[in-house]
Amino acid sequence: MKFFQFLTCLLIIACSSNVDSTDTVVIEDDNGDPTTVDISANRKSVGESAHDLLAGSDFDKLTIEIIYVDGMSPSEEALNNLKAFLEGHLNKPEGIEFVQQKIESPDKSEYSITDIRNLEDDIRTEYNSGKNLTVSGIFIDGEYDQNTENGSVLGVAYQNTSFVMFMETIRSFSGQPLGPSLETLESVVINHEFGHLLGLVNVGTPMQEEHQDVEHGKHCTVDTCLMYWTAETGEGLLNMLTGGSVPELDNHCLDDLKANGGK
Repeated sequence: MKFFQFLTCLLIIACSSNVDSTDTVVIEDDNGDPTTVDISANRKSVGESAHDLLAGSDFDKLTIEIIYVDGMSPSEEALNNLKAFLEGHLNKPEGIEFVQQKIESPDKSEYSITDIRNLEDDIRTEYNSGKNLTVSGIFIDGEYDQNTENGSVLGVAYQNTSFVMFMETIRSFSGQPLGPSLETLESVVINHEFGHLLGLVNVGTPMQEEHQDVEHGKHCTVDTCLMYWTAETGEGLLNMLTGGSVPELDNHCLDDLKANGGK
């Protein structure tokens, strides 16, 4: 069985800021008219919007744009689990909303992070506006171009309000004997990647006590935590998902989020 990796976050987070000097895009407004939008606030490093995501002072609403290749949409159960996860940790009195957009496949067998960023620039329609903070989640076909024979990446948080899910890879692992259900595996990866957007571990949300697994980048040292680097082997992940439940954040991660404006 291939090794699981939630993401190779140390390298990806380090190079994820300021893709280029273009800070605006033209999108259609609610009336279908072209409008120029400043996107610079949505093109920063992973973790830089952690406080804005967690607190309700500057942004009291969160909109998550789910962009999926035709046939690769996330399950309703996974989205419901994500919403429950976020409602438990974010202060957003005006609520959390999903909007969905279906796209045709870019017809690539593998994608680099640059490919994903360029795709996002072409198709993303939701950007920060007023007190509404937005996040883009791309659910793509094909594989991550950094996969190896011993490691398959399932998802990556690559900008402050952007993450990608490699759905063909996720589905291939969920279909293996004794593997977790697709809905459970989707939920684990989505929640884990969103945890990085929230600044975990030590990437935008300061630690209240030391619990960073430095050897494995921005992950937690507690082996039952959602943010643990459990992804060493498929068997290790299966052990973590005993009973089919999605792991929760441990007390260290919870304390970090609360100290940075979360619940």
